[in-house]
Amino acid sequence: MIEHRSQIEFQVPFFDVDSMHIAWHGHYAKYFELARCQLLEELGHDYDAMAASGFSWPIVDLRVRYMRSLTFKQWVRVTATLKRWDQQLRIAYRVRDRDSGASLARGSTLQVPVEIESGQRYPDTPDAVRAALARFAQRS
Repeated sequence: MIEHRSQIEFQVPFFDVDSMHIAWHGHYAKYFELARCQLLEELGHDYDAMAASGFSWPIVDLRVRYMRSLTFKQWVRVTATLKRWDQQLRIAYRVRDRDSGASLARGSTLQVPVEIESGQRYPDTPDAVRAALARFAQRS
């Protein structure tokens, strides 16, 4: 089983915060998405490759646990870890302060393969995902 971890770093921008300079809780889904895109690109099967293979991967479950608020100009590190890839993609996330390492939030997403042409959920892992993960495992 492949368990790959990827991370991004960014500074919380002004347009993500409220009048108290605290990041709105809904932006965490966007931060997870940024880390997830980096992870999928590193694995060699990003959203363009998914579409080209005939599958979309909608999120069917999103969970977030907030520990501390993100604030304007704070540097944060979001880590995305592929936890499961058979019949679904389960990715775990950790949001930490870049400088202190303090844990700010954690969460997960669950995505399932859906055939673009039929709109039906696919009951297995598409061959293109298996091939991309095999290529990744050989490089690692």
